[in-house]
Amino acid sequence: QVQLVESGGGSVQDGGSLLLSCILSEFTYRSHCMGWFRQAPGKAREGVAAVNRPTGSTYYADSVKGRFTISRDNAKRTVFLQMNNLRPEDTAMYYCAADADCGLTNWHVELHYRYWGQGTQVTVSS
Repeated sequence: QVQLVESGGGSVQDGGSLLLSCILSEFTYRSHCMGWFRQAPGKAREGVAAVNRPTGSTYYADSVKGRFTISRDNAKRTVFLQMNNLRPEDTAMYYCAADADCGLTNWHVELHYRYWGQGTQVTVSS
């Protein structure tokens, strides 16, 4: 069962940009909270950014603030992650996740999310 479809990963050089997209299926389109997580080898999965789709509230990890921008197109049931000024430490598998709602205190909590995509690899070389 396909619940979330991710795309946009790839390989770029230090300072490059990528745009990730996540499309909600008919089973997940009612989800208010959309989050992006990443997991690098040997590291725990961490929240990168999230957006509350009805309100537009956004949340970012300190490590990506000012470089990444999360946005949504509710009519197209799509959430984006624009990643600029990428660094080698951004290299990871990036996952799209969704659940009913989220706020300041729980947007980054992995267990809060019910639906997950399969991930898209982002590799940044120096």
